[in-house]
Amino acid sequence: MVRSLLVIPLLAAALGGIWLARGALQRWRDLRAAETYELAGDRWPMLLRAGGAMVCGVFVTGLTVLTALGAFGGIGRGDRAQDRAEPVVDSADTGAGTAVRQQAAPPAATEPAAAGAAVGAATAAVTTAPAVVSRFDSVGHPGGGELLQSAVLGPDGHPRNVRVWLPPQYAKEPNARFPVVVMHAAAPHKTADAEVPDVFEGIGSALQTGKTRPFILVAPEAPNGTAHPCELVAAAPAAVADDTTLRTTVAASFRTLPPGPASWGTLGVDGGAPCAAAAGLARPDLYGAAAAVSGRYDAAALTQTGAEAPTGSAAKLLLAAAKADSAGLDAARKLQAALKAGPGPAAKADVRISDNVQDFTPDRERLRLVRQAAQFLAEALAKAS
Repeated sequence: MVRSLLVIPLLAAALGGIWLARGALQRWRDLRAAETYELAGDRWPMLLRAGGAMVCGVFVTGLTVLTALGAFGGIGRGDRAQDRAEPVVDSADTGAGTAVRQQAAPPAATEPAAAGAAVGAATAAVTTAPAVVSRFDSVGHPGGGELLQSAVLGPDGHPRNVRVWLPPQYAKEPNARFPVVVMHAAAPHKTADAEVPDVFEGIGSALQTGKTRPFILVAPEAPNGTAHPCELVAAAPAAVADDTTLRTTVAASFRTLPPGPASWGTLGVDGGAPCAAAAGLARPDLYGAAAAVSGRYDAAALTQTGAEAPTGSAAKLLLAAAKADSAGLDAARKLQAALKAGPGPAAKADVRISDNVQDFTPDRERLRLVRQAAQFLAEALAKAS
């Protein structure tokens, strides 16, 4: 009875410690963000939460010791009581008596093990950093697949909306794992599908006609702080929304292939194209292919970004624009030439230009360009398996 009563405050202290530790971590991230912009921040809320988490940790440790001592003490008392109450049997009943004792022994032996495991799990939860847990809810079925949305912590520590489109094959092949493409938005507080609403239809139609292989499309909300986030990513590629937390959350929530250049790529259309180009050039060790559609690029800045990429890896980049988009094709050719003449990893980038798309309206041309980008990405990444 005493052991059971101790477990209740133990779990309460563990949960309180987790809540306080998470609050301290959030305040610390806010202070780091404030320091980046040379703003003053109040440290007391962070220190109070950190101190509270430490107090909860000490409390949990003490309750752990008391619970463990009570568990082992209960075993000793139970064994002694059993010895006193056990009747005397003659030699003919010895086998049956032994069997009864052997059957009764496992529950007493497994009780402290279960209590110890629960205590250990609670203590580990307080001493380790809180994990990001996101619940994705269905919001529609465009392109024959399923669109889901959740809030995921961004690089600045604040939650931002993330939309995930699952291809039709995801439901039809319950044991398969799929490659992932991250699609970037051009406007703050928006996801790319809001700017390019026909992107899912374009990819879905490419899948139906067999022109591309299935992949999961992830559309994170663009970061705040500027009216045009993709204009700054060349100078600060870390500002691109496809961060470690996003990759970890998506990989934990869906059946994806492991994050890495063999199975993860990036896509940007119109204003989001520079984001995709910067992500592919900055981290070819994480994104095996990048497709930028109808974009305008700062060739010098992106070349410098490509030159600072990790050594030993080469970016694979598609720059696509409609045949009638002379400004877009000119920007793509200038970026291709600048990368070819650039230093280090920038010169090793495999840059392809698509200039053959032509249709009756700009919307239909964009739809065909999206299909073309999806085909390029699917061919560059691993198959679903």
